[in-house]
Amino acid sequence: MNLICIVLDSFREDHVGFYSQGRPAFAGITPCRTPHLDAFARQCVVFDNAYPEALPTIPVRTQLFTGQCTLPFRPWQALAREDRSSAQILRAEGYVCGLISDCYHYRAPGMNFHQGFHAYRWVRGQEYDPWTSHPPRRAVDLYVNEHYDALWRGRVSQFLANTDEFAREEDWFPARVVDEAIAWLQRNRGHRRLFAWIDSFDPHEPWDPPARFDTYTDPAYRGPRLIMPMGGLADRWATPAEVQHIRGLYAGEAAFVDHCLGRLFQALEELGYYEDSAILLMADHGHPLGDHGKFLKGGDRLYNELLRVPFMVRLPGGQGARRTPAMVQFPDVLPTLLDLAGLGNDTASMHGRSFAPVLCHQTDEHRPLVISGYHEAVDRCTRDRTWSYVQRPAGEPDELYHLEEDPQERRNLIDQHPEEALRLARAFGSYFRRGAALPAVKGIQGKYELASSGIE
Repeated sequence: MNLICIVLDSFREDHVGFYSQGRPAFAGITPCRTPHLDAFARQCVVFDNAYPEALPTIPVRTQLFTGQCTLPFRPWQALAREDRSSAQILRAEGYVCGLISDCYHYRAPGMNFHQGFHAYRWVRGQEYDPWTSHPPRRAVDLYVNEHYDALWRGRVSQFLANTDEFAREEDWFPARVVDEAIAWLQRNRGHRRLFAWIDSFDPHEPWDPPARFDTYTDPAYRGPRLIMPMGGLADRWATPAEVQHIRGLYAGEAAFVDHCLGRLFQALEELGYYEDSAILLMADHGHPLGDHGKFLKGGDRLYNELLRVPFMVRLPGGQGARRTPAMVQFPDVLPTLLDLAGLGNDTASMHGRSFAPVLCHQTDEHRPLVISGYHEAVDRCTRDRTWSYVQRPAGEPDELYHLEEDPQERRNLIDQHPEEALRLARAFGSYFRRGAALPAVKGIQGKYELASSGIE
C-alpha cells in the first residue's frame, strides 16, 4: 500500500465546508468555499476530534514524523540524531520516500526533517524565508498601519520582496507545491511502494491570495492591505474594518489552497493512487482570527479555532467512508500509517497508538481525552468530546467550556461545574505542565483544590 500525507498549515476546521455545514459561524467570520476538500472528504473517514499535542509548526511535525509526544519535554528544535523518522522507517521497509514542501522551517540549517527521504523538494520564499535580500518594489506602507513597528514592517517587507515577481496564479506557493507533488508522484509511479509527504505552508500568514480568490473582503474597504496580522489584542492595533479585512484575506487564501488541491486530487485519481494508497489530509493546527480577541497562534489561545483541525483518511477505493467522533492526537498518525502498511511491529517504541481499528469501522473509540499546549507556556488544554478545561497561569482563572452546547467557547462554566474541571485537570500529571506540582483548579469565584498526590 502506498502512503500519501497532505499537510496544510493553519487551516481552520470551520473553514472547510464539510465541517462547517449546519454550524453557526462566529460573528464576523465568514468561512470560505472549499468544494474540492468537501468532495474529497465524502470519500474519507473524517474525524471530528483530531488534535495536536504540542504546538506550533515544528513540534507538531516532530509528533507526525516520529510518533512521539513532545509537549512535556521538547521545545521547537531539530530532529535529533537519535530520532527515527517516518521516512527512515519506511525506507528500511522498501518504500521510496519523497518530501515536497514550501514550509521553510524544514530546510533551515540543521533541522534534519529531510533525513531518510530519497528526494526532497523545497519551494522557497514563504513568510520570512531569507530567499531574497533586495528591498521590495511595492511600498510597505500599503501593507501596514501606523501601529506596525520596525520588526513587523521588516517581516512584511521580506515577504513582499520574496513575492514581487508573482504574476500568474501558478506562481503562488500552494500552486507550486502541488505542481512539484504531481510531478514527483507521476515520475515515481513505477515503484512498488511509495511514501509521499506533501506539506503546504498555506494558508499560513501572510495572507495575500491571488485576485480571483480575494472575494471575501469588503470591496468598499479603502485601508491598508494587512496581509500580516500582529499578535496581542486586535482592538489595540486594528480598526473593526481592518479586522474584517484580515479575516477576508485569510478566507481567500484558504479558498485558493482548496483550488490547488483540486488539481492534486485529480492527479491522484488519474494516476491510480486512489485505488492503492492510504491518503491522509490534515492541518497542523487552526488559526485564531480574533475569535477571542487575538490573531496568530499562541500559548494562551487554546480554543477550537486553534486546536480543532480538518483530519481525514481516504482508504484505497474510498472504502469505509464516514464521519467519526473518535478522538485522536498527532503522535497517533505514524503508528496508524505503519499499521495500515502491515508494519505494526515498527511501532512498539512510540507514544502514539494506531487508530486503524477506527478506520476499519471496528470502533469509534480511540482516546478518552487529549492534552494540548505549548511546551514553553503554562497554559494547557485538556478535553474530551464534551468538555474543554484550560489551565491558566497563576493569578488568572481557569476556564471550562461545554463543547457541544458552546462550540465557540464563550461561557466559562468552571464555577458551575468544578467537578468536570477537576476530573480533566487530574487526567494528566504534573509531568505535562510547566512546574513541579499539579496546581489547584482556579475558578472565577475561588479555588478548587487538586493536590499533586491526587483526589479520590
